[in-house]
Amino acid sequence: MAKLVSKTYGDALFELALESGNMEALFDEAKALLPVVRKNKDLTKMMNHPKIVKEEKQKIIEDIFRGRVSKEMIGLMTMLIVKGHYNDLSDVLAYFIDRVKEYKKIGTATVTSAMELSLAQRDAIRRKLLETTDYVQFEMNYKVDASLIGGVVIRVGDRVVDGSVKNRLTRLASELSKTKLQVS
Repeated sequence: MAKLVSKTYGDALFELALESGNMEALFDEAKALLPVVRKNKDLTKMMNHPKIVKEEKQKIIEDIFRGRVSKEMIGLMTMLIVKGHYNDLSDVLAYFIDRVKEYKKIGTATVTSAMELSLAQRDAIRRKLLETTDYVQFEMNYKVDASLIGGVVIRVGDRVVDGSVKNRLTRLASELSKTKLQVS
């Protein structure tokens, strides 16, 4: 259900941004608002409290955000309140951000390596990703996981390229377990 809510409202915000020519501003606003919404659990509790009427919740949102975010973003938040989905605001914003990134051909890659990568290695990976995908830009995230032993694991969306030594050893062990030994 939450996925349907985030898609429905995220798509609506995307279409509004597209039609109004306000894509960049709403994208920046959503990126700034998302961590605020995620960190402010008290506001979410208040917006979900059954004893506070929807009109009061709308007034609270308008008082907090008027002058800080666009009328479109306030409209989204009040619509979610009216429909009883304010709890899904962070999912809606995250979906919208991802949708805009796809539209702008901005990929997000997570690169996990056994040890810290040098700047040259990071740049080489980014360039290779740009050459081998349809993206024109990448947001790169780097992690270190010593259990990989060596190599890298690169994740872009739901695609994973696992070039780690750990993965190679696992595949080799699997192949060896299938092989029957012949004794002469």
